[in-house]
Amino acid sequence: MKILTVDIGTGTQDVFLYDSDLDIENGFKLVLPSPTMMIHRRLKAALPARTPILLTGHQMGGGPSAWAIEEYARAGIPVYMTPSAATTLNDELDKVEALGIQIVSEDEADKLRSRVETLELKDFDFLLISKTFQDYGVSLNGLGAAAVAVFDHGNAPAGVSDRQFRFDYLDERIRAKNSLSSFAFLSTEVPKIMTRLQSVADSGRGLPCPLVVMDTAPAAVWGAGFDPVVAKSENKIICNVGNFHTLAFRLGERGIEGVFEHHTGEIDLAKLEGLIRKLADGSLRHADVFDDMGHGALMYSQDAFEFGRDEFDVVVTGPRRSMFAGSRSADSLKPYFAVPFGDMMIAGCFGLLAATAEILPELAGPIQRSLRGGSGQGTAPWDVIRL
Repeated sequence: MKILTVDIGTGTQDVFLYDSDLDIENGFKLVLPSPTMMIHRRLKAALPARTPILLTGHQMGGGPSAWAIEEYARAGIPVYMTPSAATTLNDELDKVEALGIQIVSEDEADKLRSRVETLELKDFDFLLISKTFQDYGVSLNGLGAAAVAVFDHGNAPAGVSDRQFRFDYLDERIRAKNSLSSFAFLSTEVPKIMTRLQSVADSGRGLPCPLVVMDTAPAAVWGAGFDPVVAKSENKIICNVGNFHTLAFRLGERGIEGVFEHHTGEIDLAKLEGLIRKLADGSLRHADVFDDMGHGALMYSQDAFEFGRDEFDVVVTGPRRSMFAGSRSADSLKPYFAVPFGDMMIAGCFGLLAATAEILPELAGPIQRSLRGGSGQGTAPWDVIRL
């Protein structure tokens, strides 16, 4: 059985092809520029020619792509976007138009194509990923499932902060099912308010297998938990320092005991450690993060998390984890840099695998054996031929 997992961040998209006949360490993997970075680079390269641009497709991750689109418009170059693509910048399309961008219908877009450069926006490009694997002689035929993670603020009503809206959603999911799996869905069951997850589901229509979608944050934390050292601790704080967002989950016997999420560019190590200490002693409040331009915080336990029970205080993962490797004082928190199955960068893919086992229980047996280290048992890649 093969499962394609894709964890899409702001800087990279991390791809892992699971094969139940192989040890996980032997699975094929890719770490590539994220879709938003791909759009960013293409627009930056096209800017000097001042060619009018048409953006079609789906809502996708913003950040770099949004900055490049806005720079294009500020330069006075015509920018056209279809309504679904324009939600990449803002769910309120009048605010997109205020940037000098023209919103056009699909019919109008068809008439423009011969006169402009056209880019399609989407987070999940199965055909491109499949071609990349195929170029290396690896087929994606016969997939048992695909699983994709993206970060989704949700479609906040007019006048409501998207940061607050996201944390209201997180709170609702955790109270409904206190588990990291509560943030994963079959593509046909995505909540309507989670428009970026829905866009991934739309991009995956026509796949010859079920599609699971999930939020990146819990996927990364779940995956980091498969590090054998981390797995020994039932009570732990796991911090994912991403390129754009930093979050920490406090996990215990009852599930999620607390969480906060901030923008990586707004914090340094001292601030991050301060938030982790408040997460540990139960004193963390939503305003501590939200009022500092972060997303927010949620606490579900007032009991104190005791540092010092393990050889580390906090489990760290993510592409910006080097924040914890800098100059440290004697009272600094002791980090443990998780390396699940030997690869930190695809921790989110391992979380997606675990989520797939819960969402599609008919696939759970092989996946769970693999995640426990009981599959493959040394089978060489050349002994498994997939056509």
